[in-house]
Amino acid sequence: MAIFIDENTRLAVQGITGRDGSFHTRQTMEAGTRVVAGVTPGKGGRTFEGPNGEAVPVFNSMDDAVAETGADASVIFVPPPFAADAVMEAADAGVRFVVAITEGVPVMDMARAHAFARDKGVRVLGPNCPGLISPGKCKVGILPTRIVTEGPVGVVSRSGTLTYEAVHQLTSVGIGQTTCIGIGGDPLIGTSFIDCLEAFNEDPDTAAIVMIGEIGGTDEQDAAAYVRARVSKPVVGFIAGQTAPPGRRMGHAGAIISGSAGTAEEKMRAFRDNGISVAKRPVEIVELIQQALA
Repeated sequence: MAIFIDENTRLAVQGITGRDGSFHTRQTMEAGTRVVAGVTPGKGGRTFEGPNGEAVPVFNSMDDAVAETGADASVIFVPPPFAADAVMEAADAGVRFVVAITEGVPVMDMARAHAFARDKGVRVLGPNCPGLISPGKCKVGILPTRIVTEGPVGVVSRSGTLTYEAVHQLTSVGIGQTTCIGIGGDPLIGTSFIDCLEAFNEDPDTAAIVMIGEIGGTDEQDAAAYVRARVSKPVVGFIAGQTAPPGRRMGHAGAIISGSAGTAEEKMRAFRDNGISVAKRPVEIVELIQQALA
């Protein structure tokens, strides 16, 4: 199975006519995703041509897109000043899942958008994330399809780049994935490690889980405690930023060490203390997963 998305997902692309939106929409359609609508204000009534000549209708608003096509998920390729409004527009239109790819969204804007989406019962992934992919079923976001294959491992990561690295390493030795998720590295994100761990633990096709964290905050420690209390499947962990100097942001807005709780050492200790096998280098993830699946 897959978590959060599957072959029945009906996707609307907000910002479909922009450079990034149009490029990644075609990639998404090539992966087999059912892209049923695009949204660009002022360009309603046009069509977007897919990679095989498919005509995707473009609407002025998410309300129109959902009403006309039954879209139940949205992906956002909208510039940072407008991305939070796009999240709220999608949530208000009635979709169940919103993936915000956009990087650099103001934190206060996302605080309002997350609160609005929660009130509507809508799951948000991101912002500043690569999205997710369930090999052979559906892709929402920018993860490359060529590095994934179907199999029994769930992958969740704060780092998009390390998501790609871990998945590629697994695929190269014939270990496939149920769903691969990049949750994003901003201080405020919509879907957490714990949300993904819960879903993977309930998924009958997921036999083991890879969790990739990074310095900053305490999300990894909270997730480790959740693993010990609630997760029955083996979990392999890795923490990025093991050599990062204190007080300096490393790549992500949330990746900054402020006190001992945010260090890689503390996070790795929390993993070990809660029964998570820890890889010191990304390449070691494969060996630990092989042991977990044996």
